[in-house]
Amino acid sequence: MVRVFHILLVSSALIMLTAGSVQAQETALPGDTASDVLDTVPPGPPCSLTVRDYLENSDFGDKIEIEWGLSPDDGSGAGDVTGYVLRRSLAEGEVGEKLDEITNGTTRYIDESVEPGTEYYYSLEAYDGANSSEPVLAGPVAGRANMFQWSRLPVLVLMVVFFAMVAWFTAAAGKGAKLFVRRIPGLNAIEEAVGRATEMGRPVLYVPGIGEIDNIMTIASLNILSHVAKITARYDTPLIVPTARAVVMSAAEEVVKQAYAEVGNPDAYNPDNIRYLSDAQFAFAGAVNGIMLREKPAANLYMGAFWAESLLLAETGFEAGAIQVAGTAMVSQLPFFVTACDFTLMGEELYAASAYLSREPKLLGGLKGSDWMKVVSIALIAAGIIARAVGLESFVAWFQTQ
Repeated sequence: MVRVFHILLVSSALIMLTAGSVQAQETALPGDTASDVLDTVPPGPPCSLTVRDYLENSDFGDKIEIEWGLSPDDGSGAGDVTGYVLRRSLAEGEVGEKLDEITNGTTRYIDESVEPGTEYYYSLEAYDGANSSEPVLAGPVAGRANMFQWSRLPVLVLMVVFFAMVAWFTAAAGKGAKLFVRRIPGLNAIEEAVGRATEMGRPVLYVPGIGEIDNIMTIASLNILSHVAKITARYDTPLIVPTARAVVMSAAEEVVKQAYAEVGNPDAYNPDNIRYLSDAQFAFAGAVNGIMLREKPAANLYMGAFWAESLLLAETGFEAGAIQVAGTAMVSQLPFFVTACDFTLMGEELYAASAYLSREPKLLGGLKGSDWMKVVSIALIAAGIIARAVGLESFVAWFQTQ
């Protein structure tokens, strides 16, 4: 009996030892060490921390730019850094409140929650999921509104060059210099259209758009209208000018009247042909279409700012069999004019035609200045391509803004 009891006791002890061994194996797998089970080693701190006022066009002093060097354990080291903890305080030496947690591999952060003019102190710690490094401190720094954006200096230089060229050409034109401006083929088309109307004994219809008088396209249109009026006055051809704005009507009256007087045929001027129709877009279009159908002009000229009414006007004129020449800088309307008209002045050609015909010094100066600025821009683009190809990054970087 005693022998049986000893056997049972020994068996129980062996079972308990075996269970403990299995549990130990489940707790600590082969190859595990104490450092793997419990990480007590903090990562290395960030290499550096720099804080500065943020420079950007929309910055009113409410942003601070923060940059740092990665912890040696971020990527290239032990690789166990999971992120960084950024803190901010108002007094030097304080730990401060946590501002944000930043993912590993990041070296730049913009604090957009600062008060302009208030000085702040920042600290940054590397974090590995269990431990934090020693903090790296920087400050004080305050956000201030930036009166000048040095990162936009290349843009300023180019703008100064552009306006200097415009001013120089304007002054030269004002002194009587003969600035060369290429004659646009569209001007020949306008004269041919007026000549055709004269041969057929029918009027010329000139539509200066529906823009206000302060629209640059309307001003360019009135300059072209002066040229057309001189031709019609010389040929004694009726000229009809429907307008959608009262002020534009008054300006058109003066332009046409002066053109007839300069040609020496003031008696041919008919003020009833300068008409105010409506400032409502489609009411104006309907009224102009009615003029086309009733008075049957042989030439329709559309010069100025047009919107959705452009196709209605051009299509009606096409169906009426008139020769049509259009000109506008409204990109969305150019396809309609190109489709329905015989010739179209596209975009900047409208302004070039205005400067060519009027010979106004300011218009010539602006035209020549913009042309030469295009030459400068093309040269800089070519130089940038060459500089990038040969590895001259300093030249390319000067034109890159933040």
